[in-house]
Amino acid sequence: MIYFAEIHRQTAIKHKQGQNWQGIDPEFAARLRQQNRFQTGLDIARYTAKIMREDMAAYDTDPAAYTQSLGCWHGFIGQQKMVSIKKHFGGTKGRYLYLSGWMIAALRSDFGPLPDQSMHEKTSVPALIEELYTFLRQADARELGGLFRELDKAREAGDEAAAAKAQQAIDNHQTHVVPIIADIDAGFGNAEATYLLAKKMIEAGACAIQIENQVSDEKQCGHQDGKVTVPHEDFLQKIRAIRYAFLELGIPEGVIVARTDSLGAGLTKQIAFTREPGDLGDQYNAFLDCEEVDAADIGTGEVLISREGRLLRPKRLPSNLYQFRPGTGEDRCVLDCITSLQNGADLLWIETEKPHIDQIAGMVDRIRKVVPNAKLVYNNSPSFNWTLNFRQQVYDAWKAEGRDLSMYVREQLMSQHYDDSELAAEADEKIRTFQRDAAKRAGIFHHLITLPTYHTAALSTDNLAKRYFGEEAMLGYVKQVQREEIRQGIACVKHQNMAGSDIGDDHKEAFAGEAALKAGGEHNTMNQFAA
Repeated sequence: MIYFAEIHRQTAIKHKQGQNWQGIDPEFAARLRQQNRFQTGLDIARYTAKIMREDMAAYDTDPAAYTQSLGCWHGFIGQQKMVSIKKHFGGTKGRYLYLSGWMIAALRSDFGPLPDQSMHEKTSVPALIEELYTFLRQADARELGGLFRELDKAREAGDEAAAAKAQQAIDNHQTHVVPIIADIDAGFGNAEATYLLAKKMIEAGACAIQIENQVSDEKQCGHQDGKVTVPHEDFLQKIRAIRYAFLELGIPEGVIVARTDSLGAGLTKQIAFTREPGDLGDQYNAFLDCEEVDAADIGTGEVLISREGRLLRPKRLPSNLYQFRPGTGEDRCVLDCITSLQNGADLLWIETEKPHIDQIAGMVDRIRKVVPNAKLVYNNSPSFNWTLNFRQQVYDAWKAEGRDLSMYVREQLMSQHYDDSELAAEADEKIRTFQRDAAKRAGIFHHLITLPTYHTAALSTDNLAKRYFGEEAMLGYVKQVQREEIRQGIACVKHQNMAGSDIGDDHKEAFAGEAALKAGGEHNTMNQFAA
């Protein structure tokens, strides 16, 4: 057993030194160590960074080896996700956690529910990372505790085969701890603020940090209007700050995800500094929406730039923001991505307005001409109307093929009227294979849904409230929740066990022996769910 020999040796030394450790069971101490294999958040970050790097290398070899995650807003939600994945798929390979800044703002801020505008406390980000890993470590302890009890039962019965099987399961136990991609928004301030927060996030266990190129104090959700980007050098300072944080804490394998919001952001807060024509600042400024002016026609307080001997006036809004030329979003995204990868980022995130593989692939193809192994993290966002988007994509493809569309109205394709149609069936199949197809064609290494558990919590609560407070009353809970928990093997049906009561009993027995007052006796009502 892991740790057993070493702890047994240390116990023997204490005896030789005349210290009375006779009440300490070396095997139970070893079990405790195995149930808590990760002593610090840095242990977790180091372990998960290695996993993520290996997964990235595997994807470079085979795009079918893409990874996935779901956003989780509470440690319990993350824990149950990983418990479910292990139950259904036998392991956690390729499955991560995602920490969404949107959900922290909406659900975890001391200010109460907030929009996704970085107004929540920055400390709530590392706090949630720590909470998620606390719950995952508890899942390890609970699962191993059950295996230890199986081992003890087999030993008491003298069943060597069963004992060997239990021991093998213990020795080969796979942890619930997986990589987390954590959202640092726009860095919550300048590069120094980004560096300080990144360190706290890494110390809490984050092996991958996602940062976006919006103005920190003007940050908006990627699917809202009014987004404002920063010049490249401002963003690159923050990428460097995060890399230094990883290096300082001894995790050079840490992953930086550089997100660009340029596709939907038509504004900038400042004109980039430039030293010479064609440098990065000049390229950024070239996207500004400008008009040529005469030197004699300059008003009070105007801001002007010169380019190729011409005097230009950037379009400046009353908010003191500058406007980009319409139609430049994709070009700006490509430049953002290339420069991020060239300056320390590992993965890209392009925030799009719709889930369209050809649109994403078009940009990735351009990026890969400069950085051949460029790969993306992609937000399979609940802000997209997936049903309508894909039905319209099929409609447009069929129209281009000259097919008869007389039974369909494009603007009304969301209607249930079309649910059993051939078009809807093809659209659903495209949604089903979207992640696989986008991984192969558009360079997407990691697919995530930012807010799924926010929506599932709302939907399941609505369904329960409708039934419980309606005609079904208690049957509404029993039929729709508890009965399904039992039949689907949901571990939480034994909620005392999930909360750690059996772990506590193990501790009590080790600490107090026969004097232990244990909760899991014959009168524990959780025994009703033993079958």
